[in-house]
Amino acid sequence: MIVRKLQDIVGTERDIRASNWSSRRLLLKSDRMGFSMHDTTIHPGTETYIWYKHHLEAVYCIEGEGEIESLDDGARHPIEPGTLYALNQNDKHILRAHTSLRMICVFNPPLNGTEVHDKDGIYPLHDENAVSS
Repeated sequence: MIVRKLQDIVGTERDIRASNWSSRRLLLKSDRMGFSMHDTTIHPGTETYIWYKHHLEAVYCIEGEGEIESLDDGARHPIEPGTLYALNQNDKHILRAHTSLRMICVFNPPLNGTEVHDKDGIYPLHDENAVSS
């Protein structure tokens, strides 16, 4: 059984920060659950281009307001507490935070833990047989 508290992750190697977001990585590949789970905050007033070329992601908003724009068809969807969106086709999108957004994110395959978006908005795909801590 794995039991973790968010307060114990803050400020550790599982607390990953970029210019417009911070992600507390609750479960990682090394936990051997088959997915990773993150408590992520998107900073207000930011716009992030994302394309998870190698990962599927489901996101559940628990705080804040924003929108997601599909770059395939231009559709925009408001995000507020209680909204779930799933990038089930490796969808290229823009995430806009009107206020601070707090999201619970699940990735398959799971992340190793240190990933940040590259210039194309992609998280790298690591060797499936390797396990980091």
